[in-house]
Amino acid sequence: MAKKQFKAESKRLLDLMINSIYTHKEIFLRELISNASDAIDKIYYRALTDDTLSFDKSNYYIKLTADKENRLLKISDTGIGMTKEELEDNLGVIAKSGSLAFKKETELKDGYDIIGQFGVGFYSAFMVAEVVTVISRALGSSEAFKWESHGADGYNIEPYEKDTVGTDIILKIKENTEDEKFDEYLEEFRLQSIIKKYSDFIRYPIKMNVTRTRLKEGSEKEYEEYTEEQTVNSMVPIWKKNKNELTQEDYENFYSEKHYGFDKPIKHIHISAEGTVSYKAILFIPEKTPFDFYTKEYEKGLELYSNGVLIMNKCADLLPDYFSFVKGMVDSEDLSLNISRELLQHDRQLKFIAKNIKTKIKNELENLLKNERDKYEAFYESFGRQLKYGIYSDFGTHKEVLQDLLMFNSSKEKKMVTLDEYVSRMPEEQKYIYYASGESIERIEKMPQTELVADKGYEILYFTDDVDEFAVKMIRTYKDKEFKSVSSGDLGIETEDNKDSSGTDEDNKELFEYMKSILSEKVKDVKASKRLKNHPVCLSNEGEVSIEMEKILNSLPNNQNIKADKVLEININHDVFKSLKEAYDKDKDKLKLYTDLLYNQALLIEGLQVSDPVEFTNNICKMMI
Repeated sequence: MAKKQFKAESKRLLDLMINSIYTHKEIFLRELISNASDAIDKIYYRALTDDTLSFDKSNYYIKLTADKENRLLKISDTGIGMTKEELEDNLGVIAKSGSLAFKKETELKDGYDIIGQFGVGFYSAFMVAEVVTVISRALGSSEAFKWESHGADGYNIEPYEKDTVGTDIILKIKENTEDEKFDEYLEEFRLQSIIKKYSDFIRYPIKMNVTRTRLKEGSEKEYEEYTEEQTVNSMVPIWKKNKNELTQEDYENFYSEKHYGFDKPIKHIHISAEGTVSYKAILFIPEKTPFDFYTKEYEKGLELYSNGVLIMNKCADLLPDYFSFVKGMVDSEDLSLNISRELLQHDRQLKFIAKNIKTKIKNELENLLKNERDKYEAFYESFGRQLKYGIYSDFGTHKEVLQDLLMFNSSKEKKMVTLDEYVSRMPEEQKYIYYASGESIERIEKMPQTELVADKGYEILYFTDDVDEFAVKMIRTYKDKEFKSVSSGDLGIETEDNKDSSGTDEDNKELFEYMKSILSEKVKDVKASKRLKNHPVCLSNEGEVSIEMEKILNSLPNNQNIKADKVLEININHDVFKSLKEAYDKDKDKLKLYTDLLYNQALLIEGLQVSDPVEFTNNICKMMI
């Protein structure tokens, strides 16, 4: 029989598909199984309108058979089959989809949908097979036909014998090359893993002969291998079940089976949305951070299914970066897929689903914070940093979404508190939300700068994450209250004590100017402190860049040597100040020594490096002589 040729454009498309359209060769099995599922669906739809047909789901299945010796992989179905004309039309013209035509002609009901729409998935078989054979007998026909092709050269169609209605696709698997190991597509375990990954929720049984081991009859030690037919897919996905049928254990098992994490999720969100865009989703809020979560290697995203078939393993567009810790899946029949079904067209449906998911996650976190505080704090310990990065990124665009989810340690409560809790406790006269930044709570509690705020009885939030201060700079105000660092130049606190000392800067102007000249460019100013009570000295800052921010920015790889505008504050009620005044009047060299020592002392309190440790230690020794 003369070989028939693909049309010229079909030849080009076949070559493109084999070499370009699909990213992973294993996709071929997903495509062929989806086509087999379509073929069974078509009988179901015919049965809805044809009284002579009955549809007993137990009679319909898909079966895989691997023959390693002859390098053959067969995918069989009990579906509607194809006539000679349909083989010619559907397989002889690439991208003419029988499923799409059927979908247009048929009103689909009962939540079923035809998966294949483009008519190209079948040809993905040529990525792994040197010969593709299709044997098919159509429903209502006594004749069967064989379609066979070696690829772009063309195909043959001839009569064949087949006892049952349905289709067998037989792949002659390619020989291994230096770069590709095609043997894997004949291995039982590999085939099962591909089915579980992409086609686990196809609604019909996918059967395989699976190897098992048992004791030999009459023996207590010798084992033998045997094969038995087994259904390898789950068929009914958990997200299509009624929530009332599912237990916490069911969700945790799903989390584990899908390898979303080694921990147990703190919370799950089961969504079943109907409307303009219908979709189902199961989302999980983990308890522990993955080992690579805060690295460039971490990939965010949800599994994306179209009618139960996995389309993307990680669809990043479904999650905002600040909720990248969320695991789970989304299944929708309303998505616009591209030709390979591997990628998604960026359309309004996807954006609509992503927006709804964002709202659901936020609401669930707020409920967790309100009703299950311990669980929320466990979550926040792992992922609070990500929420703060979410506020800092994009110049605070997302602050309204995230600010009520933030928590910080409190000087008064000695535990984590929210911004709302802080503001609700503020005395009427308190103008600002005060915070202090440092490497740890212990170090912050010893900071001289906290003295005045603490003595006023005001609560201080402790910022111990490197992103904390950057985040609140983007928030700027919360419930009309501005954030204020305890190290800022003006604390906005007036007391009788500092009113009495309001003239001290002018009184000691010459002394402070002289000390400033000694320190040269190291400080912007030297002045009398209105915040110190027990400590002799501290550094404060002016401007947007704080001392803590300077440390963080300069620790980054692209260090730009950013400096905060530092002010050296002197406690004029401390005995040290008397020594400074005496040295200014009698011994300028000693004043230089004192000034250097006090400046370096202030640097050490802040956790900053002393520029010349040798000189510093020598100055200490001079004081002892």
